[in-house]
Amino acid sequence: MNPIAKGAGALGGVLVAMATVAAYDSTAGAQKGAPGIGMETVSTLKELAEKTAENQVPFMLPPAPKDGARAVDAYKNVQVLGHLSSAEVTRLMASITQWVAPDQGCAYCHAPQRDANGKIVLNDLGYPLADNNNMHSDEVYAKVVARRMIQMTMHINQDWQAHVQKTGVTCWTCHRGNPVPKNVWYDVPEQDTRFGGIPGPPNQHAYATNAGLSSLPHGSFRPFLVNDENIRVQSNEAIDPENRASIKQAEWTYGLMMHMSSALGVNCTYCHNSRSMGEWNTSPLTRTTAWYGIRMVRDLNKEYVEPLTAILPPQRLGPMGDGPKANCATCHQGAYKPLLGVSMLPSFPELAAWVPQPQKTKTPEPDPSAAPAASASGAPATSASAMPAASGSAPPAASASGAPSAAPSGATGAPSGSSAIPEAKPASSARP
Repeated sequence: MNPIAKGAGALGGVLVAMATVAAYDSTAGAQKGAPGIGMETVSTLKELAEKTAENQVPFMLPPAPKDGARAVDAYKNVQVLGHLSSAEVTRLMASITQWVAPDQGCAYCHAPQRDANGKIVLNDLGYPLADNNNMHSDEVYAKVVARRMIQMTMHINQDWQAHVQKTGVTCWTCHRGNPVPKNVWYDVPEQDTRFGGIPGPPNQHAYATNAGLSSLPHGSFRPFLVNDENIRVQSNEAIDPENRASIKQAEWTYGLMMHMSSALGVNCTYCHNSRSMGEWNTSPLTRTTAWYGIRMVRDLNKEYVEPLTAILPPQRLGPMGDGPKANCATCHQGAYKPLLGVSMLPSFPELAAWVPQPQKTKTPEPDPSAAPAASASGAPATSASAMPAASGSAPPAASASGAPSAAPSGATGAPSGSSAIPEAKPASSARP
């Protein structure tokens, strides 16, 4: 061979090798099972850096004083946070504004200011300003939704620790500065997207964004994340006469599994043993956590989210007239754990559990028999015993808020008309 041709070939090989090395992204892996059976998750360092940047905890206000007037006494129409001090409620409201509506501000949930002509007053960004004298009003639908979402957050942290553990969730877990979380789902209408001449049901050959861009069924969320349809289709035996699951049913299950994989940024072996996908005894513990997670999402969608559809405005509804609902990506957002496992709950313990709501403290009515007798001039008669002592002794000091130092005993129970936490409990821990 011509020496020149040999040299050109060698140079070309070197250039290809250099290009390959330059294009290679360094990776990091996490082993989930025994070596050699493919139970690991591999990510590029670039992907890990992006996930880290996307899962940062926001600035958190310092704790507020617990003393002072309770919110139920300081404000009107307090239905879920009345047991907190007014300072604690103010801090939590400021935090929720930061988590959910940083641009829209307080008026995203509270009644807006209006000028003398009844026109809504806007801020510099063009959003309404809240009316500080009408914060108790429920005229804005988002306030009713927010109240129910606070109850839902408490319910998750208290009753679904089988899934969220002690890490828990806050509004930031899902919203990340958006009035509606980025990852929600709606019912989708069937569309005939079959390719010409290829037989099959509607949507059969079109990729589904909610199923990992696969050509699996588009509507797998409602059967499994609202309804209680059976997800498992595999048998423990090679030929099981009692298992009537078809390939069509398997496609719906795989559609949900593809969603879970992309929602957590992991592959199948994060929850399953690659040697035997259906066997529980050799599966990682994450499979049990996911089993509870599916049932938690069902509970939230049925008991908290879907009942709010009736009060949502048209712009918040999907093509089938339903409201936004939760799935795995709503919280996880591409991370194996929301916020990569960082807990915000220690800084917001008021969201850790539902607390029975106190009744508003009643102001004692004056006793007419104890009123001083009127003098001939019409002014109340005074006596030496009714005047402060000359030594400077004073009446008992009120608290800084002016509220009574203690609430009456037995003031518990949700106020009438409030949306009390339902008695829904996690599903049985029995394995499917």
